[in-house]
Amino acid sequence: MFLTISTTGTPERPATDLGFLLHKHPDKAQAFSTSYGTAHVLYPEATAERCTAALLLEVDAVALVRRGKGKGRGGAPDAALAQYVNDRPYAASSLLAVALSGVFSSAMSGRCNARPDAPAQTRPLRIEIPALPARGGPDLVVKLFQPLGWTVTAEAVPLDTEFPEWGDSRYVRLVLESESLTLAEALRHLYVLLPVLDDAKHYWVAPDEVDKLLRAGEGWLPDHPEQKLITSRYLSRRWSLTRQAMERLELVRLAETDDSEVEAIDNAVEEPEDTPEAEEKATPLAVQRRDAIIAALRDAGAARVLDLGCGQGQLVQALLKDVRFTEIVGTDVSMRALTVASRRLKLDRMGERQASRVQLFQSSLAYTDNRLKGYDAAVLSEVIEHLDLPRLPALEYAVFGSARPRTVLVTTPNVEYNVRWETLPAGHSRHSDHRFEWTREEFRTWAATVAERHGYDVEFVPVGPDDPEVGPPTQMAVFSVRTTNENEKEAKAA
Repeated sequence: MFLTISTTGTPERPATDLGFLLHKHPDKAQAFSTSYGTAHVLYPEATAERCTAALLLEVDAVALVRRGKGKGRGGAPDAALAQYVNDRPYAASSLLAVALSGVFSSAMSGRCNARPDAPAQTRPLRIEIPALPARGGPDLVVKLFQPLGWTVTAEAVPLDTEFPEWGDSRYVRLVLESESLTLAEALRHLYVLLPVLDDAKHYWVAPDEVDKLLRAGEGWLPDHPEQKLITSRYLSRRWSLTRQAMERLELVRLAETDDSEVEAIDNAVEEPEDTPEAEEKATPLAVQRRDAIIAALRDAGAARVLDLGCGQGQLVQALLKDVRFTEIVGTDVSMRALTVASRRLKLDRMGERQASRVQLFQSSLAYTDNRLKGYDAAVLSEVIEHLDLPRLPALEYAVFGSARPRTVLVTTPNVEYNVRWETLPAGHSRHSDHRFEWTREEFRTWAATVAERHGYDVEFVPVGPDDPEVGPPTQMAVFSVRTTNENEKEAKAA
């Protein structure tokens, strides 16, 4: 199993920079042990003008079978034999993709301490794979790689050159060339598309494969014309994982386009358009919720605001439109969400003055964080219901006890209103990730206890149509820190 990566250079940017990017020295031949064989990295050529790195993977077929679940045992003899006699040692497949991610992990993630600016630079690249299994033939290879900026040469390998009448095999000789891609992008393309073309994986596909796919596909998979085929094959046609991945890719795609499109899926449940309520209320609940939050922040006179659990940055984006909010910080435990938020806000293209007002960073509300101290207000919009109940006290202390902003806004679904969602089955939460959904009384009891414990006053504001029987779809608590005089009066009264 063999793959080469070549680049050319100039006196200012020598081709041997490839060694720094791959974190493998051109003067050395290195070997890396894996659970299914040995991966070798060597450089057939390494000059300032041209440099080529080769990855040779020696697969131990016996070790591979022993690591598996014994497929073929007890079956037909030829099925058992196929475990040991197959194309795995010779043809690029999911095994080579895993070797790429293991041996070149730093290069794939775009890290290079020796040349910090180099990973982001595009460079001439030529990738050659002499034997690539391709279910779908050369045409599919072109369809997969060409939209990503590659010039593709995919030649079908005949079954036997001496008997051309036998036709072509399912293997191709592949050459990819580009001058508009970074090395990290090239490696991520290969990591995803090699097993897609092979249409088989040597290991069990677990749910975490969705995260792997989205990480490697960031920046190109959401808009790829063959997205559905790529997703399905990469996840071994497991429909539940494929559906989950497609939904998350659609969220990413919409987050990069237009806010009005995102509103359509911002909530897990949308009110049917043919109901009387929908005719009266054309504004999506997500927009009403943001408007209510911004109005409460204005009433509180807040200028420096924390959006805790900011997700994909919709609220941060809305706050930036109002100049009275001079500093806006969005935090989230998910780096993927922060990446989407950064793209939504166009931070890399934002003017200096506007950029000085906003900051995004990773933080977990299960722990105290000194960076959150000293702000006028903090917002927890649709956050608490995503935590397991035993973890709520940790969030409570991190926000109300440690960070302690003057104003805290908390919104959460009102479970009593769920009966008004005609599309929501009885007994189901509005979102599959919700750990709980509270009644109005449960939310008020929790909020009152938190306020009393940490020295806040609390008021409750309905968000959305306030149904006389079941209340509003979203309930919001507005916590205001008590002044010293108020605390002293209460202490004396006690």
